[in-house]
Amino acid sequence: MTALRLTVFVGESDMASHGRPLYTEIVHRAHRAGLAGASVFRGIEGFGASSRVHTARLLSLSEELPVAVVIVDAEPRVRGFLPVLDELLGPDGRGLVTLDATEVHRG
Repeated sequence: MTALRLTVFVGESDMASHGRPLYTEIVHRAHRAGLAGASVFRGIEGFGASSRVHTARLLSLSEELPVAVVIVDAEPRVRGFLPVLDELLGPDGRGLVTLDATEVHRG
């Protein structure tokens, strides 16, 4: 089955408007929207628009590690969720959203 993979890259300390972590809010909104599933992956090192490298190495106290929220579902359902992400990420463009065609194999 062909599907669309939506990946949202944000910082671990990014917050939604009411104080909940942004990645958590994305997952809960995806659940409410009836999407097939969502997973959050915490990076151990990375950098984004700020060009500052954040790392989880020993002796580092970084709280701004990269986080990726991955959602896979049928293309119309994923595209229908994009306005929700626009609202959550706001006009300042926090985060990066990518879309990739993918093939789902259920074993």
